Amino acid sequence: MRRSRPLPTLVVLAALAATAILMRLAIGRGEGGVTWGLENLDFRGVRVVSGAIVGVCLAVAGVFLQSMLRNPLASPDIIGLASGSGLGVMLAAWLGYRAGLGLAAIDAGGLGVSGAALVGSLLALGLVYALSQRRGLIDPITLVLVGVAVSIVCGAGTLLIKQLLPDQGMSAGRYLMGVVRDDTPVRTLWWAGAVALGGVVLGVACGRAMDANALGEDEARSVGVPVGLLRGVLFAAAGVLTAAAVVVAGPVGFVGLICPHVVRLGAGPGHRVLVIGAALAGVALVVGCDVLVRAVNVGTGQLPIGVLTSLIGAPVLIGMLRREQRGM
Repeated sequence: MRRSRPLPTLVVLAALAATAILMRLAIGRGEGGVTWGLENLDFRGVRVVSGAIVGVCLAVAGVFLQSMLRNPLASPDIIGLASGSGLGVMLAAWLGYRAGLGLAAIDAGGLGVSGAALVGSLLALGLVYALSQRRGLIDPITLVLVGVAVSIVCGAGTLLIKQLLPDQGMSAGRYLMGVVRDDTPVRTLWWAGAVALGGVVLGVACGRAMDANALGEDEARSVGVPVGLLRGVLFAAAGVLTAAAVVVAGPVGFVGLICPHVVRLGAGPGHRVLVIGAALAGVALVVGCDVLVRAVNVGTGQLPIGVLTSLIGAPVLIGMLRREQRGM
């Protein structure tokens, strides 16, 4: 059996997160290409804080869902939040087109791209919650099936609306893969940061209950864990955390899936350490990807950060699954 090393793992993750933050503060882009320096720290600081919040929210939400469903492949994507936010953005773009406005006008005029993404994700969350209950409690298997169904329907609706737009959804398409912006309002960062911190605190407080729940429902109830209440709290917390991440940067994939896996390999299954480690891993991954976004010039503008998290996360996940199969 693999020996867990919680403290060394947390130290390494903290070092990676700090390195990514320092690199993002130092890197910029001038007329001659990538530059290094400490100019424009205000804008870079906003991007660093935004990326850190997104990483913490999605990673901790992934821990909550994996614990609730007792499924290491669970992530915020499976409960329809990402696809719901994408549908909300496309619907806002279509309404703007029908009203004779552009997406930029909508963003400046009230609802905004972030607001549309939030409304879409919360509606998807409410639908999944309403349809996944059995006898007043959340049923894990039904939750997964309903979440997949809602994701498919929202994805189909997004493609349909894209075809109705005159530009085939090009103006709004970049928001469907996640974008860390340097003009995110400070008020948004404050409350989203509070949500991220609250998620970490809740995860640490519920660590023992999640450990017991991982053993099975009967074992958890035998030690006094209210399984139904725990499921409801974890589901609601995961939804709020994911919605906060969507407001800041839009849907960013694979963070909630890959970060808990990476931490679990080194630190073991204990959920208190897992929550803290996943939060650090989320910061390192999202801010590190933002460094690559800034450093790599594709000639057509900046890459959406969700593209890089998916390109990095998918091979890492496949490698870890292969490793687990060889270790069985």
